[in-house]
Amino acid sequence: MSDRLYRPNVGIALFNASGEVLIGRRFRDDGPEIVLPGLEWQMPQGGVDPGEDLREAARRELWEETNVRDADFLGETDWLTYEFPAYDGPPHRFDKFRGQRQKWFALRFTGNEADIDPLTPRNGQPAEFDAWRWERLARVPDIVVPFRREVYREVAQQFSGFARPL
Repeated sequence: MSDRLYRPNVGIALFNASGEVLIGRRFRDDGPEIVLPGLEWQMPQGGVDPGEDLREAARRELWEETNVRDADFLGETDWLTYEFPAYDGPPHRFDKFRGQRQKWFALRFTGNEADIDPLTPRNGQPAEFDAWRWERLARVPDIVVPFRREVYREVAQQFSGFARPL
């Protein structure tokens, strides 16, 4: 068993009026956060700064990764965890972590789709996605990297009530 800690993290299931969630296509690996061909899609997520409120972290990460600011909170999960896959690459910012401990938030998009922009770097963070689209929540676990699937299945189950048209 690893003595390394889990990295605190938030995930965002952003629902549109049709009940679909926003997903982004990762275009590069980030150490143990690997991208596998055909499994490049995921919902926005990211680390929590020390002392940061979790809802504020979710809003910040959503903005950093997609430029979305207009969204209303719908719900949240309990803490969920996943392990990083084995990584033999160079030293990395995630080296001290065994995986991620995540709190997921469901939000309803209230903005304009023309404002969604995953490519422009914001807040000094590089772009993580090179494309985005809306997808059925129940399908998302099938198109993410395998080490995240169980968390995505749990998120899909807990947020299934939001995955309906308004």
